[in-house]
Amino acid sequence: MPIKIPDALPATAILESENIFVMTEYRALHQDIRPLKVLILNLMPTKIVTETQILRKLSNTPVQIQVELLRTASYQSQHTDEDHLASFYTTFDQVRDRNFDGMIITGAPVENLEFNQVDYWPELCEIMAWSRTHVHSTLHICWGAQAGLYFHHGIEKRSLPRKLFGVYEHRVLKPSSPLFRPGLELLATSSEAGVYAVKTEDSSQFFIMGHPEYDPDTLAREYRRDIDKGLDIAVPAHYFPEDDPARVPVVRWRSAGQLLYTNWLNYYLYQTTPYDLSKVR
Repeated sequence: MPIKIPDALPATAILESENIFVMTEYRALHQDIRPLKVLILNLMPTKIVTETQILRKLSNTPVQIQVELLRTASYQSQHTDEDHLASFYTTFDQVRDRNFDGMIITGAPVENLEFNQVDYWPELCEIMAWSRTHVHSTLHICWGAQAGLYFHHGIEKRSLPRKLFGVYEHRVLKPSSPLFRPGLELLATSSEAGVYAVKTEDSSQFFIMGHPEYDPDTLAREYRRDIDKGLDIAVPAHYFPEDDPARVPVVRWRSAGQLLYTNWLNYYLYQTTPYDLSKVR
């Protein structure tokens, strides 16, 4: 949460340049408070695991958040009980006339399919188009980022000889970094894994190529699942000590993942979203 300080205090400009949450007396007196409304489009097959991981990241903030879960109507989940979906999830037709402060579009295990081969691709395109006018800021994760970059900006995904997954070091670039695509800003890259984080100049769309919300054992389970399927897959990079799958993974991404979600909520929703959601866009 921001600190409230006198408008003319010299420290104000310094703190703001360091991205410290600062609220002037004038803004504090005129601020309307309400919960942030965040819609999560969960495309993962293990929906309960994914919703738990993301909600854990969203919960570590003093900002009050009202979360709603969204599923596709054009594709029926094969891995989640229908009673759970009926009880806790909504469909696009039920929210299309509403506005949200934020939206998260998760990944999905369909990276080897062309976008138009995905069963729910037309519905996803409709939802992404809707997000331009009904959501203040949208966070796209992993395959969701690939889909968003392709739909919104025409950037094709590129297939690799082998699956690329693991824990990679990334270099955070300055906000003034050159654009690698008109309207887009490159935020973080890895010498091994390539582009990690991208956003639009107006911060209405974020594209994160990995899963900063993953639990300690998620990659291990994913690796063993693919091995059991007989797939030719390498050990996740920099994940198991000495790349030995028999050892317990080293969790190095948790604090960075928490910061990513918390900063998105604080800087790009709480600090900038309109109080009246009808004024989104």
